[in-house]
Amino acid sequence: MLAERTDVLIVGAGPTGLAAALTLARHGIEVTLVDQREQPPMTSRAAVVHAYTLELLDRLGAGAPLVARGLRSARFSVRDRDRVLISVPFGRLPTRHPYALLVSQSVTEEVLTERLTEAGGRVLRPYRLTGLHHDDDGAVAHFDDGSTVRTRWVIGADGIHSTVRELAGIPFTGPANSAESFVLADVRVDSGLPRDGASIFLARGGPLVWAPLPDDRVRLVATVTDPPAEPDLSYLQRLLDERGPRRHPDQVREVFWSSRFRLHRRVAETFRVGSVLLAGDAGHVHSPAGGQGMNLGICDAVDLGETLAEVLAGAPEARLDEYAARRRPLAREVAGFADRLTRLATVPPAGRPARDALLRLFSMLPPVRRRAALRLSGLNQRPSAQLPPAVDAA
Repeated sequence: MLAERTDVLIVGAGPTGLAAALTLARHGIEVTLVDQREQPPMTSRAAVVHAYTLELLDRLGAGAPLVARGLRSARFSVRDRDRVLISVPFGRLPTRHPYALLVSQSVTEEVLTERLTEAGGRVLRPYRLTGLHHDDDGAVAHFDDGSTVRTRWVIGADGIHSTVRELAGIPFTGPANSAESFVLADVRVDSGLPRDGASIFLARGGPLVWAPLPDDRVRLVATVTDPPAEPDLSYLQRLLDERGPRRHPDQVREVFWSSRFRLHRRVAETFRVGSVLLAGDAGHVHSPAGGQGMNLGICDAVDLGETLAEVLAGAPEARLDEYAARRRPLAREVAGFADRLTRLATVPPAGRPARDALLRLFSMLPPVRRRAALRLSGLNQRPSAQLPPAVDAA
């Protein structure tokens, strides 16, 4: 049952909405979190939680329980079939989490939901937002069952097709030619690839991400032109045969679930309009190459939750403009980074020897590997001007 009033209304109970609600609840803020789905999804796109995200989740009491349920990845490798072009190690990252955590998004959501419940919050389902009316005191949200909620602030964490963003009239723009189609699957494979790290295979048809998960599963993500609605075992086997290891090919033994999706690279023109604030996919969408999307959304959420808690405690509302000014450039930079990985994969055959030679040269330069590790891990987003020195892996 929806309350008639709340300090903060969050629309969307994915990782971003859950992290924002948990941040606010731990600051003693009255928060209402709604989602239009009757049940949380059991399948999900994201499969990696990076080091900086884990540091922020530690603040919320969610880091340790999530780490306990994931698989630690020691490195991220860029490959062309059997050749490792560059390997980015995480073991000397300046963090208590010198690894990438490979874990299904559904598990991440379960952990955040558990912590939110302990903090006195919960997800209200199913409530579909249909209208927002603004006044000097905030906004009144209208839902499809006829209920209304008066709130001081509204956080749109409702994904790519954000109703909050649309009702606020915030443009969601990007390059006209940025549309990409993807295949996503969790499989069991016989493979000679090491299970202590994720890999991205650069192939003419597009990149293929291979990421081990707990329970002997492997997450596959591939850019494709015209994927089937439900990619089956034979289709996924062909993808691996065409893009994966050649000397000792992977053999798909079981498909747990598979899907396809299509997206455009887009970034909202602003992350704040009056009492409406955006976070996560409601504010930015890009290629999943590099595993940055969910991580950036969780980082948005913690930043916004902490900033909003300060404002509700008496800080100037201009702090929220500072939040928007911080997060939007990061979204644009991450989108560009993911696009660069895709372009590396789709270099024409004549240019691939030069590309491969250049990446192998980079792999021999420790400063380059370190910068790549900081970039992938998200640690370059730390607000401090200087990162602490590298530390040995735990």
